[in-house]
Amino acid sequence: QVQLVESGGGLVQAGGSLRLSCAASGNILSIDTMGWYRQAPGKQRELVARNTGGAVTNYADSVKCRFTIARDNTKNTVYLQMNSLKPEDKAVYYCYALGVRSSGGFYSNNFWGQGTQVTVSS
Repeated sequence: QVQLVESGGGLVQAGGSLRLSCAASGNILSIDTMGWYRQAPGKQRELVARNTGGAVTNYADSVKCRFTIARDNTKNTVYLQMNSLKPEDKAVYYCYALGVRSSGGFYSNNFWGQGTQVTVSS
């Protein structure tokens, strides 16, 4: 069973920084894409950043130059360094994994973390 566990959310003042972590477990051999979505109250879930193959990264325009995604494939972990946080970054952040290869086979569906709250005070 593939599981994703997130950590690192919390409360920070505008202009501050937070680092989110997400570790995947479950006899994993490789993961094609790992990334982060977020969902603010009353809004749809939106892609924040993703990393494919450990090399290709994509960011939402709203977080470019402020957020950085990184992966440690040896630990099946993805990180999101968030700098210069703004009140509009407040949301529940979810990590996901797509294209997981484990001892149980290949999974083409997304796996999701439980979500971690990020709150930015003005």
